[in-house]
Amino acid sequence: MALKLPTIIFTIILSLTPSLSNPDIFSWCDKTPFPETCKYFSSHNSGGHYHIPKTKSEVRKIAVQLALERAAGAFAAVKPLGAKCRSRREKAAWADCLNLFDATVEQLNRTAYPDRKCTDSDAQTWLSAALTNLETCRTGFAELGVPNVVTPAISHNVSELICNSLSLGGSDTGHESSDYYNSDGFPAWFSSGDRRLLQTSSSGALTPNAVVAQDGSGNFRRIKDALDAAARRSGDGRFVIRVRRGVYRENLEIGKGLKNVMLVGDGMRYTFITGSRSVGGGSTTFNSATVAVTGEGFIATGITFRNTAGPQNHQAVALRSSADLSVFYRCGFEGYQDTLYVHSQRQFYKDCYIYGTVDFIFGNAAAVLQNCLIYGRRPMDKQKITVTAQGRTDPNQNTGISIHNSRFMAAPDLAPVLRSFPAYLGRPWKEYSRTVFMQSYLDSLVDPAGWLEWDGNFALNTLYYGEYRNMGPGSGTGRRVRWGGYRVITNPAEARRFTVENFIAGRSWLPAAGVPFTAGL
Repeated sequence: MALKLPTIIFTIILSLTPSLSNPDIFSWCDKTPFPETCKYFSSHNSGGHYHIPKTKSEVRKIAVQLALERAAGAFAAVKPLGAKCRSRREKAAWADCLNLFDATVEQLNRTAYPDRKCTDSDAQTWLSAALTNLETCRTGFAELGVPNVVTPAISHNVSELICNSLSLGGSDTGHESSDYYNSDGFPAWFSSGDRRLLQTSSSGALTPNAVVAQDGSGNFRRIKDALDAAARRSGDGRFVIRVRRGVYRENLEIGKGLKNVMLVGDGMRYTFITGSRSVGGGSTTFNSATVAVTGEGFIATGITFRNTAGPQNHQAVALRSSADLSVFYRCGFEGYQDTLYVHSQRQFYKDCYIYGTVDFIFGNAAAVLQNCLIYGRRPMDKQKITVTAQGRTDPNQNTGISIHNSRFMAAPDLAPVLRSFPAYLGRPWKEYSRTVFMQSYLDSLVDPAGWLEWDGNFALNTLYYGEYRNMGPGSGTGRRVRWGGYRVITNPAEARRFTVENFIAGRSWLPAAGVPFTAGL
């Protein structure tokens, strides 16, 4: 797919962003993680005169504008580097970076110049996603074992300016807990129309915009063709694609231009989308996904997403979501290492099942999994099973993985050899990794320590790992790790920070999707 330069006219930024040398802005800069970067770019830009900011929100707007200007320049610098790639693997990592820098510019643009009322939750979410994109770009080269052709060509100023913008935002989680729910118990970002769609999809009364059926009885035989039809529609209203039972061997990308797409299968045991890309096969983790979703407001129900590359091919993603306000209801995710990539933004999973071995729920979204079944599979010899690897790199990102009212158990292939493969709730992929298990059933496969180191003492004091009122033979906390960042949560107020209502502002958007959910504990 050809990539276009971001649509924003970058010269506008220069005219709107002030040339600031006043000590007042410097005092604000001193409160950010990278004060010298803040001071330098505040006083060395060529824009016209502008009033000196008086509030933190005004300072953050300027900080985001500065980050946007630098990100646009970085995107322009990355684009021609593809010609310098010397191998297929280098080209694969570079292509990811091009997509990710484009997405970063878009996230910064919508934060600086929102087209609707923008809450602090929105801004922190989009800034968090922008920073995650840059980290993902760097990771691709390392995992494919090829020289990084991107980072040497650009400065680190973009990441630092985004971190500064995040630090000028709101609270730790960054989400408001206003009254979002309606009488049906759905979160408010799910419209009444979407709720009816989901309810009628389970009853079979749904009238879709397109039907995919392998036997030719629908409008299309391939899901991709139906997505192409969705891309041709006028506007971005809800577009419903019914996917009849069958095994669809397709790698799908539901891009940022495909907003409000809904895939409705015939059930987790009947409709499958399957692929086999993997890092072992030459893909980056980011691009190994059988289905990758970026378009805002995506909904899937009644579908199983698979990656069949197997444990020997290491990272192999079944589904990657970078889609803000995305919902997965009664869906399955099957793989081994890195099955479900909750990459970025706000996501909700309800009544799903997830199979995997190593880090099989991972990423840096603000993700809540509720009433889900999580199964550890038999890994390769000498491997350990780890459910989560959360990727927060900045303490001000409003991201994390919250697993609520769920169950973690052994899959049938693991059960006979349970004692050979210890299982853990997670390990810290990045410095500020944040994961909680709340009111969930933990079976006997969980090692008494509960959590596993990533690399020695890395992140043990900066992570946030919490357990709240879990049950089952693996839930005892008496022999858990003694890390500085681990805690047994005893205060319900602390646990409530990671509920649907507070962690992903679920009352404001889930009711529109029509998914039943529990707002609080």
